[in-house]
Amino acid sequence: MSSVATLPASTASVRIRISKDDILLRTGLVLLIGLLLLAVVFPLYTLLSKSFEDRDGEFVGLQNFREYFETPALFTSITNSLGVAISVALIVLVLAFVYAYALTRTKMPFRGLFRGIALIPILAPSLLAAISLIYWFGNQGVLKSWLFGASIYGPIGVIMASCFWVFPHALMILITALSTADARLYEAAEALRTPKWRVFWTVTLPGAKYGILSTGFIVFTLVITDFGVPKVIGGRFNVLATDVYKQVVGQQNFEMGAVVSLVLLLPALVAFIADRWVQRKQVAMLSARAVPFQPKSDPLRDRLLFVFCSIIAFIFIAMLAMAAYASFVTFWPYNLSLTLNNYDFDLMDGGGWEAYYNSIRLAIYCAVFGSGLIFLGSYLVEKARGVTWLRTILHLGAMLPLAVPGLVLGIAYIFFFNHPDNPLGFLYGTMGILVICTIVHFYTVSHLTCLTALKQLDPEFEAVSLSLKTPVWRTFRKVSLPVCLPSLLDVASYLFLNAMTTVSAVVFLYSPETMLASVAVLNMDDAGDIAPAAAMALMIVYTSAIFRMFHSLLVRTLNRRTQVWRQK
Repeated sequence: MSSVATLPASTASVRIRISKDDILLRTGLVLLIGLLLLAVVFPLYTLLSKSFEDRDGEFVGLQNFREYFETPALFTSITNSLGVAISVALIVLVLAFVYAYALTRTKMPFRGLFRGIALIPILAPSLLAAISLIYWFGNQGVLKSWLFGASIYGPIGVIMASCFWVFPHALMILITALSTADARLYEAAEALRTPKWRVFWTVTLPGAKYGILSTGFIVFTLVITDFGVPKVIGGRFNVLATDVYKQVVGQQNFEMGAVVSLVLLLPALVAFIADRWVQRKQVAMLSARAVPFQPKSDPLRDRLLFVFCSIIAFIFIAMLAMAAYASFVTFWPYNLSLTLNNYDFDLMDGGGWEAYYNSIRLAIYCAVFGSGLIFLGSYLVEKARGVTWLRTILHLGAMLPLAVPGLVLGIAYIFFFNHPDNPLGFLYGTMGILVICTIVHFYTVSHLTCLTALKQLDPEFEAVSLSLKTPVWRTFRKVSLPVCLPSLLDVASYLFLNAMTTVSAVVFLYSPETMLASVAVLNMDDAGDIAPAAAMALMIVYTSAIFRMFHSLLVRTLNRRTQVWRQK
């Protein structure tokens, strides 16, 4: 009788506990939705409103858009941007696919070395490739004659530099796509004596087609929204990204800048929707009975792909080596003696050592606060009970930044946070707005990474915790966080590296006190200090490389303490 008598009280206690946990989680959902509204939706709405106003703030309808499309110079930027983006996407798709195929489907030697070299551009801002090309093929470049009279300052330079900095992004996706294969298909083809070229067209390519399509859309979006490369090496070749900068910074025409930003947003949005559609069509390539594919040695194929990878790796090393050498040259090309004067940034126009330290601070703030906030948001989307509509809204809000180019986000922040009626206006011109903008810009990829890690956790963990009357915050601290720690550290690394190298998202938002290293590279190049610009870009590379080594050591150390359960 006593046990029966205590049952209602126990049940009531559990209900109270569940109610408290649910209130906590739902409060978190509402708060994060509110933050995303302030950081993404409201600024974009302000940008949209600005495009329908004149300089006095009066509504003028589509007049600004009509003026834009009737201006030949501005309208030409659309075709230029699309032409460059499509060209780079096609070139990089072919080169990166062959490179990824060599790394994953052959017994070629030094595969690890080739992979490491190809991923180096991730550590550098996009401007570094453009600066290096100027020293190689510019008006006073070493290999100027190799262009047969053509100029590097235009579409040729923009395409070459863009291929360099987007190559590793494409390579990582294609390596993942080609690493997943069922050996039984190849064994069957070999048993049927199917020619190798036919196996490639009927087995290899279809198996990786979704990765290839996704890579094409991502490369297209990265190139069409990039600002650094066309600004440094584009010359008079106008693209949408540089038009935004010219309208806002050069002419102070904010209304037309808003129009160009919306035009720039359209192709990025179309590519984003297409990529989402492709990923939904993707099906699992490996079944439970699948046999992992192990490449076999083929001397002729391996030698040919080794030569190909060597050429690509040599080009990458040559680009970085030229920038490094130029950063020590006294006065190119008349005085080639080496000096450290180019690293005395405080004497240069456009930025000093304070800009470099600001970038490190920005990167640390984004890594610490951004990874924590994003992981918490992903946890709420995946683990909150009930309120499906709130979780869906938060997830959609987290996906939105992926479709918004950095330049568009920066312009939207100007209009929203600099508005006299906005109580958050105190953030404008501070490090805070740079941190917010950078976290938002790279929010989606980090959110999906955390969400993938959390989906690996069995819901029974929460069920057991509930039955033991364990508070949700304790389950989060004792179970969810330790298990997902590797992914959380990867997100922190991703945010740090992107904060160090980003230009487009922050180029409109810095102040003299919050100048960043990547923006200083741009300003030094504008001032004609190309060698100091190369030196500052290399400081970003060195810092990013040191951080990556520190990150690897930290991950290895923490994995020994928190991931022992993963080891057999």
